[in-house]
Amino acid sequence: MSIWEYANPKKFLTTTERVMPFLWGVSGLLMVVGLIWGFFFTPDDYRQGSTVKIIFLHVPAALMAINAWFMMLVASLIWLVRRHHVSALAARAAAPVGVVMTLIALVTGAIWGQPMWGTWWAWDPRLTSFLVLFLFYLGYIALWEAIEDPDTAADLTSILCLVGSVFAVLSRYAVNFWNQGLHQGASLSLDKEENVADVFSNPLYVCMVGFGLFFIAMVFYRTGTEIRARRIKALMARERMEA
Repeated sequence: MSIWEYANPKKFLTTTERVMPFLWGVSGLLMVVGLIWGFFFTPDDYRQGSTVKIIFLHVPAALMAINAWFMMLVASLIWLVRRHHVSALAARAAAPVGVVMTLIALVTGAIWGQPMWGTWWAWDPRLTSFLVLFLFYLGYIALWEAIEDPDTAADLTSILCLVGSVFAVLSRYAVNFWNQGLHQGASLSLDKEENVADVFSNPLYVCMVGFGLFFIAMVFYRTGTEIRARRIKALMARERMEA
């Protein structure tokens, strides 16, 4: 079996409709368990107090915001190289989910940063690159809506996605590039001295997996919606031509 079989819209819809109930159920369960565990059953941090608990929402959302763009990048490259319409529609479907995750990350980051830094916003390298990524998401969505021809829209948005990937990388690694920024380093690291304590990391892992599965479920659902919408437009156009 080849992965390219799922470029067939019918095959894609048949397969995703079978797995989506599982994804919805497991992602919902993990998100609820992880957030309740994190917010209500973990201690306050000795330096940040209860404010640190926003990590269970902020970190998974930020992770999905960046990874959603990378998923869009891969789908866009597939479209540009192989011209598979499902990949272009999957990239389009992921964008609204990504922009919501980016917005959640920005808002929760401001709430978390205010008591730590004494300000709601700072032109920190990671925060700034994340804000630019958010604007790229909005531009990507607007470009899809502004162009009538779907193939032309897919081409131009794919190019925009390639450019925006620079800021997705900066959002992920800005702390490593510019050490003078206010933003802390990675919350989870292979370095045990820098990693958060298990009492925080364990529910955080649960939240991250839950958010990841939720993102996949949303992309499958929205891609299916895009495929059906394109079919309806094609049928309506055919009826107008026959009339």
